[in-house]
Amino acid sequence: MPTPHRVVIAVFADVDVLDVTGPAEVFSLANGVIRGRAEYRVRLAGPVRGEVATSAGVRLLADLAFDEVGAAVDTLIVPGAVDMTPEGPIARIDDRVVAWVRDTAPHARRVASVCVGAHVLAAAGLLEGHTATTHWSTAAQLACEHPGVTVDPDPIFVRSGRVWTGAGISACLDLSLALVAEDHGEEAALSVARLLVMYLKRQGGQSQFSVPLSRPASTRRDSAELRRFIADHLEGDLSAAVLARRMCLSERHFARVFRKETGTSPAAYVEAARVEAARRLLESTDQSLQQIAATSGLGSLESLHRAFQRQLRATPAAYRRRFRTLT
Repeated sequence: MPTPHRVVIAVFADVDVLDVTGPAEVFSLANGVIRGRAEYRVRLAGPVRGEVATSAGVRLLADLAFDEVGAAVDTLIVPGAVDMTPEGPIARIDDRVVAWVRDTAPHARRVASVCVGAHVLAAAGLLEGHTATTHWSTAAQLACEHPGVTVDPDPIFVRSGRVWTGAGISACLDLSLALVAEDHGEEAALSVARLLVMYLKRQGGQSQFSVPLSRPASTRRDSAELRRFIADHLEGDLSAAVLARRMCLSERHFARVFRKETGTSPAAYVEAARVEAARRLLESTDQSLQQIAATSGLGSLESLHRAFQRQLRATPAAYRRRFRTLT
């Protein structure tokens, strides 16, 4: 009988509940897929045994106190907690958690943080000299407080040696699936993703943001409707003249309004939306590059290549090799 894979997830006051339950659910579902191989045994560890109140008000139960965990940990997962302030979220650092992580991490086969748990890893000295990510809202805080860490706020997760860091909040599922893939192969991870009814299993280098999410929210109703129109008509004529007419504005006035609303020009926004559509097709279909160029509205193969170089500094073929999700 294979030796169980021991996963320990830290829990503490006001921890984000999904940061804890998301990975636990992935590993539980994985056990149903990998029958006959080393199963995951998940335990929650806190400063003391017993109830822990999460930020959502839901209570979790710590199976073990920190001093009962011992050294035999395969995967150590560290979630996070934030304090909401008028200036925005601030990652909270609990010295007891930091001290325990600092003592336990050297004995674990791998260590992973979820969302703002990266701040705990950094405080424990585990990210020094590494590249890491965290929730976009606290990335600046992480970079400021830990200049020895290369903070990349864009990817959904980053692996640097045996240390993994994940963005927030649903990205905990993507990171956990990547851990399953490392242990049991891509097919097992994809099977779990299907059980979770995830649209696709995203790879670590992908952005935390889609084009709409990466732009400011519209303050004008007609601008918000135009952005929806763009997303629904990528194959059509989305020239500035056409878009200006939809908003009943002159092209010059439209360009000023659009930049104020989105922070970019109409042409740049449309190209980014088309590249995002092309990325999804490269990840999840076997369409040819020419078909993808047409379907995404980029038109020609040459335009597809130019847009990818501008937006992603990669060729479409190289992107597909890296992020392909078909089996």
